[in-house]
Amino acid sequence: MVKRTLAAIPLPLFLAVFLACLACPRTYGDVGVVLNESMDTSLDRITGTGHAAVYLSRICPDTPLKLRVCRPDEPGSVISNYINIGEDESPEWNIVPLNIYLYGAEDPQNRPIFGSYKIKRVLEDRYRVKYLAAYCQGPSCINSDKAEWREMVGATLLRSVYIFVVDTTPEQDLRFIAEFNALPNKNHFNGITRNCADFTQHIINTYFPGATHTDYLNDFGMTSPKAVARTFTRYAERHPEAHFRVLHFAQVPGTIKRSRECRAGTEQLYRSKLIVPMLIFGNHELPFVVASYLLTGRFNPQHTFEQYASVEPALANSKIRFAKGDHTRTAPLETDENEKRASIVGTSKEWKEYRTALHSILEENAREQTIPHLNELNHFFKHLDAEGTLTADANGALWMDIPVGGEVFRVGLSASNVLASESDANLADELILARAQDELKSPKHRRETMTEFRQDWAVLQAASAILEANALQAASPLRQIRQENVKLPLR
Repeated sequence: MVKRTLAAIPLPLFLAVFLACLACPRTYGDVGVVLNESMDTSLDRITGTGHAAVYLSRICPDTPLKLRVCRPDEPGSVISNYINIGEDESPEWNIVPLNIYLYGAEDPQNRPIFGSYKIKRVLEDRYRVKYLAAYCQGPSCINSDKAEWREMVGATLLRSVYIFVVDTTPEQDLRFIAEFNALPNKNHFNGITRNCADFTQHIINTYFPGATHTDYLNDFGMTSPKAVARTFTRYAERHPEAHFRVLHFAQVPGTIKRSRECRAGTEQLYRSKLIVPMLIFGNHELPFVVASYLLTGRFNPQHTFEQYASVEPALANSKIRFAKGDHTRTAPLETDENEKRASIVGTSKEWKEYRTALHSILEENAREQTIPHLNELNHFFKHLDAEGTLTADANGALWMDIPVGGEVFRVGLSASNVLASESDANLADELILARAQDELKSPKHRRETMTEFRQDWAVLQAASAILEANALQAASPLRQIRQENVKLPLR
């Protein structure tokens, strides 16, 4: 088997720094606009707006409907509203722990390696039983897929997420807790004047008056998630003392349809098929739509992430601005800042090297007949999800049991257990290969950060070492099913 020799970081830098910062007591907190990509379902398929919520690093749920100050070991929370949260009391908003929101589990080490609706349902049911039981006793809340509290559990299984973050003071956070806990929490959602973006805008402007505003021109009088993120970014860029930075959490590879970049109103008309009927029926309005978007509405979350992905980019950028005119001062600062961003985002050369290395691994596996077809990994997630029985342990780590010929093979589906002794080494190796292939063929906004991918590559190397140490062939039990069961032919 090909040695996986590209540089790997045993300790995942991004995750380690992120968790260490969240776990340590700080004199400052964070508030951020959460921008979720469009899931291309229901009305979102037409509007492409995505979803907006609010990240709070120092505020945590006392209950899903009540706020409190986080303990030092808690990483914060996300607060959001929806058309129909679906709970018995019909609240306007819920607040959930940050890691529950992103991964469906309290510990990021227990986050799923791949995503499916089966996996998401297991994580949702675990959250409902553990946190939501007092507010979700009716059959519609328990059973309905339309109850939108579900979207606050493992959001990255459904779509990619950006968080645009600035610092807050303890006084600001305490004032916000007191204000929101005193207000009635009853649903008054209105898609035009009281939607998720209006809710997010209200919270951000409570902290920083005027920091976000509605883009009436490009969103036709409504407030869109992208407008809130864009205007908040512009505000933060004018206030370098806020230490603006952007986090990106890619949609987990798997069987769920890939999310799309969210859009504002004129952008959706400009970029989508709606431009065709406008050419026919609205040719007088078309120049206005195009000009409005091109002149005032453009905003790319991925580009903003790449620009502000370092630990304290606002500080560095402000130093560069102050040093303008003196090339001897600006050049080292800009070089250092570019290197910091590249370490998180990854350079084109680095991503290409990993793609080349993975291709070599897959070709070698094909020659050794451990994976008979290079495209077989494209169907691995689907086959695994269809054949296995899924369970979650008390900590939220996932396991899949696969019966083959009277024997049951078990594989860990979480970062914490995929290489555990109980996890089948062949299945684990193929699972990690499938994840790496998906990540490396994804566009920028759909793939994880380079620091996270280096962690994946280190796990891939470890899985290979386990197979080689035990003299195992990297042919998973799923191959036996695919070869013996005609209902799952290779395609």
